[in-house]
Amino acid sequence: METPIFVKNDPWLQPFEEPIKGRISHYRNKLNYLNGIFGDLYQMAGGFDYYGLHPEGDTYRLREWAPNATQIFLIGDFSQWNCDDRYRFEKKDNGNWEIYIPKSVLKHGDLFKLHVFWEGGNGLRLPSHIQRVVQDDQTKIFSAQVWQPEEEFKWEDGDFKPQVNPLLIYEGHVGMSSEEEKVSSYTEFKNNVLPKIIKAGYTTIQLMAIQEHPYYGSFGYHVSNFFAVSSRFGTPEELKDLINEAHKNGIAVIMDIVHSHAVKNEVEGLGRFDGTVYQYFHDGGKGEHPAWDSKCFNYGKTEVLQFLLSNCRYWIEEFHFDGFRFDGVTSMLYVHHGLEYAFSSYADYYNGTEDMDAITYLTLANQLIHHINPNAITVAEDMSGMPGLADTIENGGLGFNYRLSMGVPDFWIKMIKEKSDEHWNVGQIFHELSQHRFGEKTVSYAESHDQALVGDKTIIFRLVDKEMYDKMNLASESLVIDRGLALHKMIRLATLSTAYGGYLNFMGNEFGHPEWIDFPREGNGWSHKYARRQWGLMENPDLKFKFLSNFDKAMIDKAKSGYLVNNEPCYGININEADQLMCFKRGGFYFIFNFSPTNSYTDYGIFTDAGKYKIVLSTDNPEFGGYGNVDESLTYFAHRMPYNQDQYQLKLYIPARTAFVMERIPPKRVH
Repeated sequence: METPIFVKNDPWLQPFEEPIKGRISHYRNKLNYLNGIFGDLYQMAGGFDYYGLHPEGDTYRLREWAPNATQIFLIGDFSQWNCDDRYRFEKKDNGNWEIYIPKSVLKHGDLFKLHVFWEGGNGLRLPSHIQRVVQDDQTKIFSAQVWQPEEEFKWEDGDFKPQVNPLLIYEGHVGMSSEEEKVSSYTEFKNNVLPKIIKAGYTTIQLMAIQEHPYYGSFGYHVSNFFAVSSRFGTPEELKDLINEAHKNGIAVIMDIVHSHAVKNEVEGLGRFDGTVYQYFHDGGKGEHPAWDSKCFNYGKTEVLQFLLSNCRYWIEEFHFDGFRFDGVTSMLYVHHGLEYAFSSYADYYNGTEDMDAITYLTLANQLIHHINPNAITVAEDMSGMPGLADTIENGGLGFNYRLSMGVPDFWIKMIKEKSDEHWNVGQIFHELSQHRFGEKTVSYAESHDQALVGDKTIIFRLVDKEMYDKMNLASESLVIDRGLALHKMIRLATLSTAYGGYLNFMGNEFGHPEWIDFPREGNGWSHKYARRQWGLMENPDLKFKFLSNFDKAMIDKAKSGYLVNNEPCYGININEADQLMCFKRGGFYFIFNFSPTNSYTDYGIFTDAGKYKIVLSTDNPEFGGYGNVDESLTYFAHRMPYNQDQYQLKLYIPARTAFVMERIPPKRVH
């Protein structure tokens, strides 16, 4: 095997060429093996058609893979929830079981379960590929449900293609998207939140917690039923309607997919499905996630690969999702799950702790997803920074389109917590925000849902704390609020404007949503008070939240039409740590940040190209809660410096705690 391209592009990887080639060989060998069995990956990923409940003429067919089972019965109202020989599965080859049930017995909306028997025991189970699961309001017990509506959903998005230049993600959770203290629905999200996202200018929605999960407060991370749309938010058709409407408005929808682990629950999930702990998961300690109280998949098993790859194909083809944000990728990449592990050098990625089976699964998943939809978007949630993760499979990478820049929110939190802003180092800020691996796109963000959950704090809360509650009205004067609003805008602009490929914002954070997210649980009396979004704060003309919302929209709109298009590289022009002034260039745009809380600068020299410039965005604009000290009506001329004939300079007034973006005005063409 010749040297992979992504290794050629990074000389620091050359000492690790052999383990990288070993990883690629592992993937290629597995791919050849699977192709030999199934023909190709796409055929293999049709498992959801083979397994699960499907209509066939005047019957329903249900198949399960349960190699350790000795008997399986279908139970429901039709059998008084008892085992009945009329509804016994027939054992087939390779651990598969099959049953045909007349539609006169099993109808749309009926509830059912499996009663699985094995040597020495038995238990109630939900089908592994079931596409609809509902919870009884009184007993809280989950059951499978026949879901075959008379009318098939009609899509109207045939020519939809995601906008990814740049990728601007709005991370949303359907259940907590209402202003009311309740679990919201797909339809309410479509009617009430989608218009806000359209207005805000984002190009992609990332939906959390779609796969069914027994515990609402898990934020969707303890998945029980991988093929089932979470019924607490509505029906599959209502989710399709939401995605269809987003597509009609030019907005892509990607799903937060959880293939890194599974809930331990046995009655609802895959745990001990056929009486063994090792059917879907690793046996022994390797099958237990030490930090998440969950089960770890055995990615080396063909049947597990088929289950997970089928899951990818299912969500794309059945629901028209435009791709996935893969959760918990770090946990998959290494046998130590990245826990308590400092990735301080390249050697930490290639020391034998890689989980080759999991890495191969992720590569296969990317190959499949992009075969089904070449325009699909895949994002890896990885905090380790593994090289090649977001490079193409052809170049020797794992095939993700983007990686999350998880160090950025950690960096901002550390800065806010540990240093007053007069000690913020702009050199460090520019380095942290602009360091990106060549050829691997990232999604940058100042904060996501992670920073908003109980136990953490959003950026606005860290900046203004209790003054949020009584000083955000226009009539109030507060230096704390003024500082918080100014830095909130600057932090987000710095994060967005240095992004290499994409940017992400969590629902409500764009307007400085107050307080944390706390799902209903025993400890808070099962309250929904903190599991909702207070949109009224943003829409109230008498509150300052509107300033942050207005700025976010302007920042996003300009990114789409200007400074993030085509991923122009960032060049540091003037990084003056003593003055706390940071200036960098992208294409024809210059970004000027004065992080000093006290020092405003007059006639400050910024080196530029020759030409005329205008300010196209300023955090100091009164529309954004600024003071209007930056004159955005002026045209600025770059002057040739007398002591250096090749250098041009703009002389600027740069107020304290202010940032603005300047664009070069193209010279008029002479015909």
